[in-house]
Amino acid sequence: MAVLELAPYLEDSFGNPVRIDYGTGHEAAFVAFLYCLYRLGVVDEDDFQALVTRVFVEYLSVMRTIQKEYVLEPAGSHGVWGLDDYHFLPFGWGSSQLLNHKRIKPKTVHNEDVLEGFRHEFLYLDAIAFIKEVKTGGPFHEHSPMLNDISTVPGWQKIHGGFKKMYHGEVLGKQPVIQHFLFGSLIPCTWEPTGKDPRIEQSKQMAAARLAQSGAQRPAAAPHVLGGST
Repeated sequence: MAVLELAPYLEDSFGNPVRIDYGTGHEAAFVAFLYCLYRLGVVDEDDFQALVTRVFVEYLSVMRTIQKEYVLEPAGSHGVWGLDDYHFLPFGWGSSQLLNHKRIKPKTVHNEDVLEGFRHEFLYLDAIAFIKEVKTGGPFHEHSPMLNDISTVPGWQKIHGGFKKMYHGEVLGKQPVIQHFLFGSLIPCTWEPTGKDPRIEQSKQMAAARLAQSGAQRPAAAPHVLGGST
């Protein structure tokens, strides 16, 4: 039965076949697929690093090829005020790789020799290098102002913490992403709604008004019959 939950995550990992777009929600679907493998015991905690540095890196390579080949539309992109048109996790996981690095600092992303020399070792540098490859219409500070500003932060610890908060707010906390997300036995929905849907509330009010009006027009026995029907 697990395949019924696993298949949609994997299928959604490569973009939407109707809209021909791809974004962080699809990226999250692939991570959900990996998480389900953990829940099923296919992988364990000892495999976590390899899942990122080997499996996710290969997935990233495939998606970049598809993005360039088929010119996928960015799904939910913030344009120049976003980290990247398609991905988020290379920055979050990539910054964690550099937390204790003695030589590579955030400002190092402006050093082309370092980017080329170490991009295949560090996700963050690879993500920056790829952006510079595909966005050739202007300088880095113009097409990626947020990443340029992040490069001025003195240490990776603060950057990594900021990415974690941003991922919860800009990906997992966004309705356009989560409304398409599958919840089941492997990834259960374990929370209560934080707010009321105004459309549902309006529907309830209209139903109550019709019910009250119907009761007022009935004979005396009607309330008893109506109560029995509920």
